[in-house]
Amino acid sequence: MQNLKRLLPSASALIVFEAAGRHENFTRAAEELGMTQAAVSYAVRTLETQLGAALFNRSHRAVSLSETGARFHADVSAGLARIQKSAEQLRAKGREANVTLAASTAFASMWMLPRINKLREDLPDIDLRIQTSVRDLDLEDEGIPLGIRGGEPSQWPAYHAAMLAPEVVNAVASPAYIESIGGSPALADMPKLRLIHLEEPVREACNWREWFESAGIAYAKPYRPLIINDYVLVIQAVLAGEGIALGWSHLIDPQIRSGALIPVGDHVLATGQAFYVVWPRGIELSASARRVKDWLIASGGAIVR
Repeated sequence: MQNLKRLLPSASALIVFEAAGRHENFTRAAEELGMTQAAVSYAVRTLETQLGAALFNRSHRAVSLSETGARFHADVSAGLARIQKSAEQLRAKGREANVTLAASTAFASMWMLPRINKLREDLPDIDLRIQTSVRDLDLEDEGIPLGIRGGEPSQWPAYHAAMLAPEVVNAVASPAYIESIGGSPALADMPKLRLIHLEEPVREACNWREWFESAGIAYAKPYRPLIINDYVLVIQAVLAGEGIALGWSHLIDPQIRSGALIPVGDHVLATGQAFYVVWPRGIELSASARRVKDWLIASGGAIVR
């Protein structure tokens, strides 16, 4: 290796030479490597001087590998490809303990965070990273192993799916708001009250009209209703006494148990859909991702404190 170090003092010159030889164009090689054309030319000339051989044939407007350069380029390309593959495998192994979960802000803050200490206790060697988005991400394109989605598995044929919780929706309010209206209202009177509406920009969600129709009550959205496009903010508004909102049971159970939120009326809508943890069919999960997936499924019930 000492002889190799004297022969090739700069390993970066081999990377420059590989790109220049692959393109047979110093300008395109420079663009790929984020260098100037002059820097590529200088690196190649330095390498030629070190080796004592012309690696390129040069004309006024073009360069091409010489016979010697072509043989050397084949060996360099093969060697760098093996190094790159090995480095990628080492990096992937080093990241195996890191698992990313794609989810909505509501799921992340209202379902995941109350359970995060339990996850750390159960899986202390795994670093869970939660990536929130207003839309369902393409997990394979984004390089994310796990995601949370609501709906039907038939909607996602490219994914495996395991159910976390059924979709169950009721009406909820703060005790202060219920007190301000003189107690829990009759279901038929609820359309006249101050209802808070969720309108997410991308994901579809059950709305007040659907909820009332499932109870056999006609409902028309009033003029200038309170509309919020983030469910976390909807629940914050309810907690602040601003009105009544639809509550997804798997998200608001902690607030119901604590008494911060109370059910309004006795009508509950089970939509027949559910929330699932999903993962791409075309990618094998790492051991850590499988453990997180299994933990999520096992934790789909009551929160264990």
